Amino acid sequence: MNRIAALLPLAALAALIALFAGWSLWRQSQVTPMAMVGKPLPDLTLARLGGGHAALRVAAKGPALVNFYASWCAPCAQEAPALMALKAEGVRIVGVAYKDDPSAASGFLARLGDPYADVLTDADGRAAIEFGLTGVPETYAVDARGMIRGKRAAPIDAADAESLLAAASR
Repeated sequence: MNRIAALLPLAALAALIALFAGWSLWRQSQVTPMAMVGKPLPDLTLARLGGGHAALRVAAKGPALVNFYASWCAPCAQEAPALMALKAEGVRIVGVAYKDDPSAASGFLARLGDPYADVLTDADGRAAIEFGLTGVPETYAVDARGMIRGKRAAPIDAADAESLLAAASR
């Protein structure tokens, strides 16, 4: 009986820690900054992966998806088949290689397939700051007027793409 009484405070502490950790994880999953949703695409000119430059507003003329990715990003590789399927369906996707070496970004696309209509580079992270990027991969839905209509801050799948494209088509 004394042993059980001695373990009760420890059990209560463990339960509180588990409760707090669970609540914290749930809270984090509910917070996805959407600061750019409802605003126009940032007025940026970025280097193209193959050379030259492009205005993001021209490259991402919607309805389109703007997908930030990196060769060093495992979740980016995970979403590659979904992006390739979207390309096969005729969805316009603009890729932005985030803080990546151009040869590594090209190798990533050669290995997993290139779903992008245009690939721009964000070597210094300036575009990411303008977008309020929280990490890669991150995908934005852009309508025909250049307004950001939705965001997905995780690997995209078919259901996410459908939702984003519906938002971009409104």
